[in-house]
Amino acid sequence: MLQVAGTLLTGLQHVASPQPAFQIRALMTSPSTPRTQDPPRRTKLLSVLGVTFGLAVTIGNTIGAGILRTPGEVAARLPSTGLYIAAWLLGGIYALLGALSIAELGAMLPQSGGQYVYARHTFGRYAGFVVGWNDWISTCGSAAAVAIVVGEAFVALVPGMTRWTSGIAVIAVMCFTLLIWQGVRTGARVQELTSLLKTLALLALVAACFLLGDGESTRETQAVVTPQGMSLLVAFVVAMQAVIYTYDGWTGVIYFSEEVRDPGRDIPRAMFGGVALIIAIYLLVNAAYLYVLPVAKMAGETMAAAAAARTIFGPRGDRMVSALLLIVMLSAVNALILMSSRVIFAMGRDGLMTTRVTVVNDGGTPTLALVLSSAVAGLFIVTGTFSSVVAVLAFFFVLNYVISFTALFALRRREPDRPRPYRAWGYPWTTGLALLGSVAFLGAAIVGDPRNSLYAVGLLVLSYPAYRLLSHSNVAEGQA
Repeated sequence: MLQVAGTLLTGLQHVASPQPAFQIRALMTSPSTPRTQDPPRRTKLLSVLGVTFGLAVTIGNTIGAGILRTPGEVAARLPSTGLYIAAWLLGGIYALLGALSIAELGAMLPQSGGQYVYARHTFGRYAGFVVGWNDWISTCGSAAAVAIVVGEAFVALVPGMTRWTSGIAVIAVMCFTLLIWQGVRTGARVQELTSLLKTLALLALVAACFLLGDGESTRETQAVVTPQGMSLLVAFVVAMQAVIYTYDGWTGVIYFSEEVRDPGRDIPRAMFGGVALIIAIYLLVNAAYLYVLPVAKMAGETMAAAAAARTIFGPRGDRMVSALLLIVMLSAVNALILMSSRVIFAMGRDGLMTTRVTVVNDGGTPTLALVLSSAVAGLFIVTGTFSSVVAVLAFFFVLNYVISFTALFALRRREPDRPRPYRAWGYPWTTGLALLGSVAFLGAAIVGDPRNSLYAVGLLVLSYPAYRLLSHSNVAEGQA
């Protein structure tokens, strides 16, 4: 059915040099012209996006439930105000170091598809296949997870609908899919609006904490036991894992590189501006938490934002945070659906997936790629498998960064004369630090979750025969 839909929705490809009308009519009526030939398909994305969209998709893809939930976990590991803030600041610095390097790749290789593009260009088709497939599946799984949070927040606001959480999540995915189907401009406007609403909602929470809170944490006299020596190091590393996961998503704009009007200028600006805004928002939100909650009281809270809201508003705080969560997560659903469709579009263009996913409608949306991505997200929701899938693929999530930072070193050496509209500031030191941090984070992920990491290694082993099979079938498809 999807193949039929993809065929029905193919557009006529624009030609660079249109022929005069009389020549076209002659060709149409000529007996020698094959009447059964399929019309050409539009497979080119539209270059219509700017810095505003880049900022919006960075914020939309990064800021989610993590900043509302993770602070309690970090405070439990680091029950000291100084250490707590230091962890969030270091997480932001790591994201900024990564942005300095990835921005060079995005400006140098302005093709939509995310980190798949750099792996494919630098290390070949198989590396691209591994990065692309795991990125697509994990992005669809993340879209499902975020949509479920939307459903949970909605039923918390509307009593009596608890049984409809999954249905509401599926509806959220379908609604954003229909909006994105209209075209890249519509998807971009939705992203900009929802990201703006998210930012304003978080700033409203910050303002409420400082204006209505009584500064309880500044008068806290309870003794706090802080880990020492090796215990402190272990606690800091574990806390940093949670912080870095909360910062993840700052690469959002590179999924749309060829759709950005001036990628050499706008991709670096969007990445740096987006990361700077995220750091500022995270530090403000955490400062607001600390103003109304001592670190010791925040420690272990599964929803730090709710604890802060209850301190200010009483029992109404939970409902207010549910509304905040609903607003915060909507932009993430839109961003993840947009991004996932670009990954398989790029893979289809390189023959690592059916070429039907490269068909683009007049609005600039890769239609079959969008339908497949949304369908996979919906499947994860109704089967409840998204959490286990994302947990297994977390290994590859870290590996992708390792591959991308390594790609920058490799391309600097292999293609020194390639035009680079932006060059990573502080290279090779900044890129080296980002790579070192990613390798350390990968090791920590393996040690912290050996079972799912073992599953991931098994998937990596099985990926090669799958790559060979798909490559062969797509070659046959291209020759048909």
